[in-house]
Amino acid sequence: MDRTRLPGGYFVSVEGQFQAQEQSQRLIAALALGSLLMIFLVLYSRYRSSRLALIIMGNIPFALVGSVIAMWIAGVSLSVASMVGFITLAGIATRNGILKISHYINLCKFEGESFGWPMIVRGSIERLTPVLMTALVAAFALTPLLLAADAPGKEILHPVAVVIFGGLISSTLLDTLLTPLIFWKLGQRPLERLLAEKGSDSY
Repeated sequence: MDRTRLPGGYFVSVEGQFQAQEQSQRLIAALALGSLLMIFLVLYSRYRSSRLALIIMGNIPFALVGSVIAMWIAGVSLSVASMVGFITLAGIATRNGILKISHYINLCKFEGESFGWPMIVRGSIERLTPVLMTALVAAFALTPLLLAADAPGKEILHPVAVVIFGGLISSTLLDTLLTPLIFWKLGQRPLERLLAEKGSDSY
């Protein structure tokens, strides 16, 4: 378009639906960044540790892996709808991380477990069922939308379902395997600091 020669007094501008879509994508991107910042601040205020907050938020890139692969397989392009799916998925992935990390802390604080691989294995097994139930229930709920790609009125909901469904698969698998390892490597110091604080609140 930039190379097209026009007569004097004429110009080309992109407006209408395309311009509205571009503005919507910029708005959703800003909201996504704001959501990530809010998630970090809430986690930091709860655990008082940037390291624990980042370990929990590590589930978000785990989820993005599956989302991108699912979009590629389904032929879904990046749009406002898919970006809404990413924001929703970030909340689900963070919740799974909270379930696991909080249980590690509570095992040490209330049940006398010491930091180490046996405690992490126990905590991971005990929190596996809630994580799997969240993923399975969401997957069953999204299945009708996944199968209705060409149905009228599903143009917005289908990309959202693809993003969340793919992200749930990768997040559940990678969280189960990698979050315990990451906590084992990086979580001892912030855990000991939390245990040294007085108080009977559970996490």
